[in-house]
Amino acid sequence: MTGWQMLLYKEVLRFWKVSFQTVAAPVLTAVLYLMIFGHVLEDHVKVYDSISYTAFLVPGLVMMSVLQNAFANSSSSLIQSKIMGNLVFLMLTPLSHWHWFIAYVGSSIARGLVVGSGVFIVTGWFAHLSFAAPLWILVFAVAGAALLGTLGLIAGLWAEKFDQLAAFQNFVIMPMTFLSGVFYSIHSLPAFWQTVSHLNPFFYMIDGFRYGFFGVSDVSPWLSLGIVGVALGIAGVLAVHLLRIGYKIRS
Repeated sequence: MTGWQMLLYKEVLRFWKVSFQTVAAPVLTAVLYLMIFGHVLEDHVKVYDSISYTAFLVPGLVMMSVLQNAFANSSSSLIQSKIMGNLVFLMLTPLSHWHWFIAYVGSSIARGLVVGSGVFIVTGWFAHLSFAAPLWILVFAVAGAALLGTLGLIAGLWAEKFDQLAAFQNFVIMPMTFLSGVFYSIHSLPAFWQTVSHLNPFFYMIDGFRYGFFGVSDVSPWLSLGIVGVALGIAGVLAVHLLRIGYKIRS
């Protein structure tokens, strides 16, 4: 293996060695969400014609799991390495900042897709799902995992202790995820909150991902892809720059 391939392998192996915690636990959490919300709201909420609420909910839970676990992978890896002091061994290697970026974000994509696949396999038994546009499913899953993996990389570089990382996740990532239309269509919201939802890039990831299953969405999948792509580009440029200057890892 080359250097970046070895780092990528190491990061994938890191989460896979504790898959009961990093894969099985998120799948169980998603199933609990489905059982609770699906049971309570199945007969009371109708989002799209001929699509049950449980079927509507499954893609949202899958994408939510992809995003949260992609973020957790890169952010937790960096903060653990910084606090335990073993990041210095990685800094001694001739790996460039691009190698770091590819390895950390690549492993985050891998974890996000593994967890998302597990959630889909388990929750898919509870609802009948179609695949109207499978390519959109793959595109938004990979793009969403890449964006959250990049944000996790930025958060891991910025944080100096677990409390700071937890604050970033609890006050930024979690609210944006839950307010992105995972459990509802934004058309059910008042006009003001619909406008606020359109400012949330997480909404476009979940809405575009859901389009791949049903062929219907709140906004055009092309618009969603454009916004997600711009967000990924901005986050990627920032992350590569921070890695290049060694932000909070070379001092």
